[in-house]
Amino acid sequence: MAEPETIALYLENYFERQLDPWFKGRKVLITAGPTYESIDPVRFIGNHSSGKMGYAIAEEMANRGAEVILVSGPSKLSIVHKGITLISVTTADEMLKAVQQHWATAQMGIFSAAVSDYRPEQVAEQKIKKSEESLTVNLVKNPDILFWAGTQKKEDQLLVGFALETNNLLENGTAKLKKKNLNCIVLNTLQDTGAGFGVDTNKISILDNYNNLKEYELKSKAGVAIDIADYLKNYAIK
Repeated sequence: MAEPETIALYLENYFERQLDPWFKGRKVLITAGPTYESIDPVRFIGNHSSGKMGYAIAEEMANRGAEVILVSGPSKLSIVHKGITLISVTTADEMLKAVQQHWATAQMGIFSAAVSDYRPEQVAEQKIKKSEESLTVNLVKNPDILFWAGTQKKEDQLLVGFALETNNLLENGTAKLKKKNLNCIVLNTLQDTGAGFGVDTNKISILDNYNNLKEYELKSKAGVAIDIADYLKNYAIK
């Protein structure tokens, strides 16, 4: 049997040969998961996002040779790929700060996080006790991270957003694509069985700013990540 160092070197060289030259060395900024906005020390506003789609995209990009910065809200998932730098955040404000730190030096941004649109105007310092029959929490808007990135986007940067809708998918996705200065938007709807939060599959369409629309079948999120990477490469080299 060969020495462990020899085996490790062989495997490293093998996988190095499998890298995609277009992705190799390219810096990709990815957001994933939900954000949580505190009401008091034990309660928060959030959503059902698990981060599975964003993590799958990060793995696929890194497997192709990209340098990945993954900014993730709270998630039970873990990262082991050495090509991925994980930045863990909780709130929308924290995610925005991380994006602002890395967007200028990235060649591509894929913003798949399900960011909370609103947060409580005030966070109670102590746990709110159950006393009245109803409780009113005043909400204020969170920063629009994708919109900010679109306003800062340079000509050589590629920006991708996500739109999860319950109705009027194409109409709402097209409006978001234009408003946020995106190159492409990944569309999916909760009306499709097997798509959405918390599951291991997804069914997407991709719309770009040339008005091209490509629809895909239901696949594992790892398979969807491959489709997204292939689409973006083809989009960029046209």
